[in-house]
Amino acid sequence: MGIDTVLWSKLVTGMTLGFHMIFATIGVGIPLMIAIAELIGIRKQDPHYTLMAKRWARGFVISVAVGVVTGTAISLQLALVWPNFMKLAGNVIALPLFMEVFAFFFEAIFLGIYLYTWDRFKNPYIHWLLTLPIVAGAGMSAVFITTVNGFMNQPGGFTLQGGQFTAVNPVQAMLNTATFSKVFHVLSSAYLTGAALLAGIAAFTMLRKGVTGYHKKALKLMMAVVMLFGLLNTVAGDASAKFLAEHQPEKLAAAEWHFETESGADLILFGWLNAEHKIIGALHLPKILSFLAFGNFNAKVTGLNEFPTDEQPPLLVHYFFDLMAGIGFALLGMSVLYFLFTLWKKRNEHNKWLLCIIALGAPLAFLGVELGWFYAELGRQPWILRGYMRVEEAATTSPSVRILFFLFLLLYIVLGMVSVLVLRRLFNNNPAETEMEKWAQHADDKRTGKGAHV
Repeated sequence: MGIDTVLWSKLVTGMTLGFHMIFATIGVGIPLMIAIAELIGIRKQDPHYTLMAKRWARGFVISVAVGVVTGTAISLQLALVWPNFMKLAGNVIALPLFMEVFAFFFEAIFLGIYLYTWDRFKNPYIHWLLTLPIVAGAGMSAVFITTVNGFMNQPGGFTLQGGQFTAVNPVQAMLNTATFSKVFHVLSSAYLTGAALLAGIAAFTMLRKGVTGYHKKALKLMMAVVMLFGLLNTVAGDASAKFLAEHQPEKLAAAEWHFETESGADLILFGWLNAEHKIIGALHLPKILSFLAFGNFNAKVTGLNEFPTDEQPPLLVHYFFDLMAGIGFALLGMSVLYFLFTLWKKRNEHNKWLLCIIALGAPLAFLGVELGWFYAELGRQPWILRGYMRVEEAATTSPSVRILFFLFLLLYIVLGMVSVLVLRRLFNNNPAETEMEKWAQHADDKRTGKGAHV
């Protein structure tokens, strides 16, 4: 019995994307947090914030190293696992893939300079300025790779002639109709997740070791960032919904289990389907889907039954969509609750149960990112290049893809374990309070001349 190479190709790529998204999200989100913390430390002359930037930068380097490996694995898999796709579209997506690599090297160069020039400038703002190209490089990496995904959803910038893409305009392909909403959503969710991660770490440390000045400031700063990007992520989600309603109505219909075209369509939350595709146990919000899709409560929303059965996305994406959106709103609500407790003097924003919620917000944020990407990819099915190439046409026919799956699985297990071990040794053996004391002693020695070199 032959193996299903299409299924194994999906498993290889899905596993790689799932693992890579963790480190890619950190790689995009954390540089901005480092820049914000160092700037506040300089302006307030508060060493706590400067220490945040230093410690977060050390952990960030580990995520960059792993992200390079997993990003390279994705590029390798495009050629090995999806050879027919690359044969058809490789000349179109070559530019953004190259630019993504360029953006990474741009970021890496300035990251190296940044790490090795602490306390080397009389004017601390000069060192802080080095964070700007790091933030820009990380963001542009996300932008360029997201344009590739946008192209797969909304192909353009070429002429199809004799089964080949000719007269290719790679810039037009990059600036496809999906680019704006996708880039907005990817960047806002990465910054939201980065802030939620650092807030969760601060809350978890406070639960284990007690409340300290350093972690109180870190938590408050990151919760403010969570609130800001939680709001922006909500706007980005709305822009994405409106894009789908206009350009990929089958994807939106599958996510909302909206089967019949109708005006004033309800938004359906949760529930399940019976054998006849009847929705059971769902929460119906009257006319809200029409409003989210077109800004009009009575707008007509295309139903899934308008599309051929073999071009309909799997209905499983409904759960991904609901959970992704629910997590986004939960993170925003968590930040609002924190600041309400801060303002409400009878409440303590550092009480145990609120810290537990914030600590739980970190893994939930990453889960939301994963669910969002799986919704994006599964929601495009059965197409790998919408309207031009189906997934089964693009996949390799080599049975070696099964071996490839287990090789990459082993690689990711090793990378995951090494990352956890290194980060634990990096921070557990050097708590912020101890580092703060060493830093204060070092500064005192410099003032008194004890640390001067002969």
